[in-house]
Amino acid sequence: MKKSGRRHIIWKWVKRIFLFLLVSHLLYIIILKWVNPPITITQLVSWVSGHGMQRDYVSGKDISPNAKLAVIASEDQLFIDHSGFDWKSMKKAMEYNEKQTKKRRGGSTISQQVAKNVFLWQGGGYFRKGLEVYFTFMIELIWGKERILDVYLNVAEMGKGVFGVERAANKFFNKKANQLTRNEAALIAACLPNPKVFNAASPSGYVSGRSKAILRQMNNISPDPDLQEFIGTKPAPPVNTKEKKKK
Repeated sequence: MKKSGRRHIIWKWVKRIFLFLLVSHLLYIIILKWVNPPITITQLVSWVSGHGMQRDYVSGKDISPNAKLAVIASEDQLFIDHSGFDWKSMKKAMEYNEKQTKKRRGGSTISQQVAKNVFLWQGGGYFRKGLEVYFTFMIELIWGKERILDVYLNVAEMGKGVFGVERAANKFFNKKANQLTRNEAALIAACLPNPKVFNAASPSGYVSGRSKAILRQMNNISPDPDLQEFIGTKPAPPVNTKEKKKK
């Protein structure tokens, strides 16, 4: 067989494989609009590495509005307004990271985190970031904000080997996700930057301080009527985060 003939056959198979991958991943994205991910790479790695994989998927209506408010306040306050990317926060994070060599700051939105957690793997690199941009665009287009937040609250690691707010609520506070108070939701959200180290049930000084800051942000953004409608119900009255002075 001539080289040109072999190249033609190889190119033909490359196109078929590419088309198959394109159709299959689009179909998978569409299915996940209604079905929760069977497993993610992050969950699989956690299980294989010995950290465990505890999870209980629940629907959005079975998640407390306090939990939804807490992750939006801590992770992405412009979530209901942007189209998947918060360019200002990303620019600020890049500028900060250029100056810092140890403690780095992330500028990813909740949508980007879902794209990474569901379809990709943890870590950096331009190739993975490029895929993250693509999947973020696709889930914003196909899923919509409500589904994105529901999936985030089901697949995000919220403790060592603990995935999703239902399992976190049960493990740390012995209750269901729809029963979480503002303080409990803020403690879980405070652990998101390093869930394998931080513990919502026995918070360190850092987690306690961060949860109070998250509570203040929850108080600040909760009066927004669009946000109130989005999370499903009118949030509870603001919590006073200042400690009462002893008499």
